[in-house]
Amino acid sequence: MQSSRESEHPGLTVRRLLREQRRAALGTLLADSGAPYVSLAMVCVDHDASPLLLLSDLADHTRNIRADPRVSLLFDGTLGLAVPLTGARATVQGRVRCIDGDERLKQRYRAHHPDSELYFGFKDFHLFKVEVEQVHLVAGFGRIHWLEAKEVLFDTQGAQALAQAEAEIVAHMNEDHADAVQLYAERLLGRQGGGWKLVGVDPEGADLLREGESARLWFDKPVHDAESCRVELVRLVKRARAASG
Repeated sequence: MQSSRESEHPGLTVRRLLREQRRAALGTLLADSGAPYVSLAMVCVDHDASPLLLLSDLADHTRNIRADPRVSLLFDGTLGLAVPLTGARATVQGRVRCIDGDERLKQRYRAHHPDSELYFGFKDFHLFKVEVEQVHLVAGFGRIHWLEAKEVLFDTQGAQALAQAEAEIVAHMNEDHADAVQLYAERLLGRQGGGWKLVGVDPEGADLLREGESARLWFDKPVHDAESCRVELVRLVKRARAASG
C-alpha cells in the first residue's frame, strides 16, 4: 500500500489529505498591519474537495479575510508518525467567499461537525468556501510539488445528482443500515467502538464519525449519483462481511 501511495498522482495525495482531515491551520493577513497570522480552523470539504470554514465575526481571522480574502490552509497528515517529516502535508492557497445562502453546504458542514449546529444559529457565524488557486505538497523526502487547482480538485461535472442526494443517502444508511456502517468502521477501517455514523458521501468515498473520531472510507472507483453510490456501498459491505468471516 505504501508503494502505491508513493506512486499516485500528487493531486490525489492532496485530496486524500483534504478529505481525511477535520482541522487545519488557517493563515491570514492581519487587517491592521498585513503581518501573517495563523489560527486553528475546523474544516470539511465539498464534493470537489474545496475547503469549507465556519467562522465567527468576532475572530481575528474573520476580520482579516474581510479586509483581504487571501488565505493559506495547512493540512497536516503527519500525526502519529515516528518521523513526522516523512509524512504528507499540503498548503492550500486561495481566496475565501461567504456562502451563507448555500443550504446544501451548510448541511454538509453540520453533518461533519455536529457541534457546529449551535453556532449556525448565531448571526455572527458565517460559512465560507475556499476557492483554491494552488497547492504546495510535501509528501516526504524528495516528494515536493506545486500544483494548480485543476490538478487537485475533483471534477464534479456529471456528479451533481450525488450532491443533491447526499443527505438522503446518509439518513438512509444511518437509519436502515447502521450495521453496515459499523462493519465499514470495524472491518475495513480497523476502528474500535460502537456508534459509528455515516456523515457524508462524495464521488470518491464516504466519511464516518464517532464521538469526534473520524474515518474515511475510499471507494474503488468514483460514483456520480445515488444508484452508483448504493452499488459501491453494497459492494463494500459485502467485502466487510467477508473480512469478518
